Amino acid sequence: MKKLAGFLKGYRKECIFAPLFKMLEAIFELIVPLVMADIIDKGIYEQDKNRVIYMTLVLILLGVVGLVCSITAQYFSAKAAVGFATGVRHSLFSHLLNMSYTQIDTLGTSTMINRMTNDINQMQTGVNMFLRLFLRSPFVVFGALIMAFTIDRRLSLIFVAVILGLYFVVITIMYFSIPLIKEVQRKLDEVLLNTRQNLSGIRVIRAFCREKREIEDFSKKTDDLIFAQQKSGAVSALMNPVTYVIVNAGIVVLIWKGALRVDAGELTQGQVIALYNYLSQILVELIKLANLIITINKALASGYRVIQAFDTPNEVWDENEIGKTDIRTTPEANKTTMVEFDNVSFTYHNAASPALEDISFKAGSGEMIGIIGGTGSGKSSLVNLISGFYDADKGKVLVGGKEINRNNKKEILDMMGIVPQKAVLFTGTIRENLLWGNENADEECLLEAVKASQSADVVESKGGLDAKVLSGGKNFSGGQKQRLTIARALVKRPPILILDDSASALDMATDSRLRSSIRELSYKPLTFIVSQRISSIINSDRIIVLDDGRIAGMGSHEELLGTCEVYREIFQSQE
Repeated sequence: MKKLAGFLKGYRKECIFAPLFKMLEAIFELIVPLVMADIIDKGIYEQDKNRVIYMTLVLILLGVVGLVCSITAQYFSAKAAVGFATGVRHSLFSHLLNMSYTQIDTLGTSTMINRMTNDINQMQTGVNMFLRLFLRSPFVVFGALIMAFTIDRRLSLIFVAVILGLYFVVITIMYFSIPLIKEVQRKLDEVLLNTRQNLSGIRVIRAFCREKREIEDFSKKTDDLIFAQQKSGAVSALMNPVTYVIVNAGIVVLIWKGALRVDAGELTQGQVIALYNYLSQILVELIKLANLIITINKALASGYRVIQAFDTPNEVWDENEIGKTDIRTTPEANKTTMVEFDNVSFTYHNAASPALEDISFKAGSGEMIGIIGGTGSGKSSLVNLISGFYDADKGKVLVGGKEINRNNKKEILDMMGIVPQKAVLFTGTIRENLLWGNENADEECLLEAVKASQSADVVESKGGLDAKVLSGGKNFSGGQKQRLTIARALVKRPPILILDDSASALDMATDSRLRSSIRELSYKPLTFIVSQRISSIINSDRIIVLDDGRIAGMGSHEELLGTCEVYREIFQSQE
């Protein structure tokens, strides 16, 4: 928890003032029973109206000052809690973005979203309540106990018994509730994952008439969540009634014993009422403390989940460890060999068999390399290793003459323009999406990339570069989105361009013009084209044929037709 506590360092003043003002409020509250005892014993009993009026005014003053202290404490605690949650959320978001593909696959998108939202909100509430009550409630409880001892020691033993009984109840409930709360959060992850899958795949669900089946599956997961919440709630719900029973039992004994002491002339009526008020204050504060403990339990359970995400080591890069040398200008960089695979093998996390085995090849600047193979042959896995999204289990992947490692991944990615299989556009404008490639690109650079990607007609039809892009690019067709994502990569003018089956939605003529435009680029990038279609890679300088994670053949189109049976079968199936 020390890591999370560090996010409160910038709010030390608020963390001091919030409990301090709550303590001041508590002090004024502890004076109230004494004032009431004075009104009864000296004002009412002696029929002194002036004293009654005077002490009533004192009560009003105590209430007003206490209210001001309470509002001030709430302001400081809320400021610290919101600032704390903001800091944690920003840091966690940055940490998650720097995770490798393997880590993201292992952790899961749904649980990351849940930790970013629900868990941090729970922690924010916990910090807010903690700053307001962690000193105030114990102070009032023990303060009331001390004040009770100043009035009558024998009756104060009732207070001690009540506090010890409640302490036992609180510890017991905490012991059982924390594991249950963690289980609730895990079930919530599952519901979120199911919801996310159904919403993103709604069209597929409807196409196969699976609505009823998915509703049943969702209902089962929500029922499991409800059951877990009921178990957790049942334990937590015991806090208030048990607290009320213990304290009210104490009040009954107090009034009974106090009445006997008044009748014997050992106590005044005002003193008994003061003791009753102090026990009532203990009741109220212990109820608050019980709710605080439940909230803190939830916050701690959420905090452990957030820490678990933070403790996942960053395998992509660390901003503090990145070298300052640009790989493109290092003496080690071989200008003719930009990418080299040396006996590389790779297996996905928890996979039964390797995705790639014994891959070796070299590719130089200006070359166009086609990558083809059947479904699941390892095409995307290969280009993901080039970009450093995954790390090889065996062998070496060299880019610019340097082996990819944790400290140079950012610089390697700076050399690359990557167009993934799924075309993704972000909410904003076309211009804003293109500037992801190079935020300093001028109008000429943007228009050049648009023209080279064959998306000039798309931009023109939408009204120019400042045309709106809806969430996920919903106002663009599949082919339009693919061309714009290619344009985004070309704006970067990268030495290495990776097109991972990114022209699948384009017609043959547009695809052909796109490849011709890439060949004519002035900066001559090394281009990798992953495709299922022979026509997309037929004119490549070299074609790598993958079969079940291994290289089945490598060469030009004509060479492979004569030497590679796998390539020949693909070609014949597409004639």
